[in-house]
Amino acid sequence: MPSIFSRIVAGELPAYKVAEDEHHLAFLDITPLVEGHTLVIPKREVDYIFDLPPAELAALHLFAQRVAAGVRAAVPCKRVGVAVIGLEVPHAHIHLIPMNKVADMNFANPKIKVDERRMNELAAAIGAQVPTVVAGTPAMPTDPRDTKGGRETVEASEPEVHAAHTDKAAPGPENDAALAPLRELTKGLSYVSEADAPLEPVSFAAPAGGLTDEALAKLAGVAAGTPVERQELTYFLRNHTADDGVTGSAETANRFKQLQMYMKQELSGSQVYRFGQGPQVPVLVLGEGEGGRLLGFKTVLTET
Repeated sequence: MPSIFSRIVAGELPAYKVAEDEHHLAFLDITPLVEGHTLVIPKREVDYIFDLPPAELAALHLFAQRVAAGVRAAVPCKRVGVAVIGLEVPHAHIHLIPMNKVADMNFANPKIKVDERRMNELAAAIGAQVPTVVAGTPAMPTDPRDTKGGRETVEASEPEVHAAHTDKAAPGPENDAALAPLRELTKGLSYVSEADAPLEPVSFAAPAGGLTDEALAKLAGVAAGTPVERQELTYFLRNHTADDGVTGSAETANRFKQLQMYMKQELSGSQVYRFGQGPQVPVLVLGEGEGGRLLGFKTVLTET
């Protein structure tokens, strides 16, 4: 039997909708703890939120982030609290609750009654403030090749025309649709060592012989025979993902965390490759996307 949320998705039951995309829906809770209490759900019915595949779980939270921005802009509050309970409705959902004090998040509190007129006002006000993209998160795909399923469909019907960026016949990063999320995630970010170096998204066709040191050196544009050191991504970004780390900015640290999550969950086998020794060490961070294409970013580590 479909859950009550699935019936809302199907249009069988009404809801005070706030935001929607192809895979997600947000609407006001009709028994809220406070005004503006919003529920965010995947349209696909899955009972337990942590049974969602990693990519779907990440996408749900990115959608919730956008909705939370709308809630915070439309409803006076200090923060938007987040809760996952999952005992009342067998359909994964996230609670977004405007809060001015911790007690506002207490689900033992009596539920409030909000009349229909006010609920409509709240839904419209929040919906009007939900951004298309929250700064630092991947853009919502508009080209079918921006999604894994879409790329697979398109690539099956088109001849292979991609190659490494050094190939003049290949599309550069600005024209590679698969790079859209990485362009957004890396925008304005720099790797901080003894000097700052921007993160630049990259896309390569997988070398025929695999990621040998020789093939990696060619992708990085360094001399053949340059020593290659492999490093785990979490370790490489450890100082940048710590809230009190080298960036000195919690907002920037969160953006690095989002980038790290994307590389580890959306791409397979993400790995850091460092070439040679100081003072300037080129770095490639690559993972495998659909069709075996290599995606990631490059930067430079300064060591003197």
